[in-house]
Amino acid sequence: MKTFIVDSFSGQPFKGNPAGVCLIESDLADEVMQNIANELGFSETAFVSIGDGDTTWGIRYFSPKEEIPLCGHATLAAAKALFETNSDLDHVTFKTGGGESLLVRLVDGRLAMEFPAYGLEPAEIPAGMAAALGLGSVVESFYNSETNILMLIAESESVVRALDPDFQKLVLTHDTIAGVLVTAGIAGGEFDFCSRFFWPWSGINEDPVTGATHTFMGPYWSGKLGKTILRSLQCSQRTGELDIEILDRGDSKNVLITGDAVLMLEGVWRGGM
Repeated sequence: MKTFIVDSFSGQPFKGNPAGVCLIESDLADEVMQNIANELGFSETAFVSIGDGDTTWGIRYFSPKEEIPLCGHATLAAAKALFETNSDLDHVTFKTGGGESLLVRLVDGRLAMEFPAYGLEPAEIPAGMAAALGLGSVVESFYNSETNILMLIAESESVVRALDPDFQKLVLTHDTIAGVLVTAGIAGGEFDFCSRFFWPWSGINEDPVTGATHTFMGPYWSGKLGKTILRSLQCSQRTGELDIEILDRGDSKNVLITGDAVLMLEGVWRGGM
């Protein structure tokens, strides 16, 4: 099985978010995919299977602990692997396990992914969560049901950068969410907003760069700032940069997420099938 490691949402090696990508030629049991994702140890590994036609592929995502419904950086990584190994491709469509259709286009060497725009509902912060995150105060708090993620609005970029969670305490503050996102606006400069994403519940303490959170965080900041084109900085240790555009499709809104990716390793998975 062809297997790749790709650094997503960065044009530099060893930055952005590394993901595994496995190109499946025959069906794999869920247990096998879970074991492979755990062996690779990245926040997500994408398993890509041939779908209908030359440009449509099935995709499923696994963290080291469980299957994930949607993952932006692993989608970007999967598209990068396909574009690098199929020089005649300039677009691919992925069908997720949950039935979403995700279009990724190659545009001037960068990858542009179109995702559905998700909404938010107000949510109470669980007792002890802010303290476990190292967050002194929270401006607003929301929940997104499609990704099962809490979103907390912090006062400033500096607060987000300074977060130093106690993950043992954090994981005890909730028992049903996939993760918690902390975000803040940025006044002036290259970027419009920043974020960090923590999800010890799903097997990884901090995700370096997270495309899927922009399905609801992008529309939120678009509404707050009155802009449809935005720049996002995920200020983890590895850092990642994303260009966000809110698209009006008439009966729905989508989020266009554009970023770079670096193919770091290409090999063959030989065991544990």
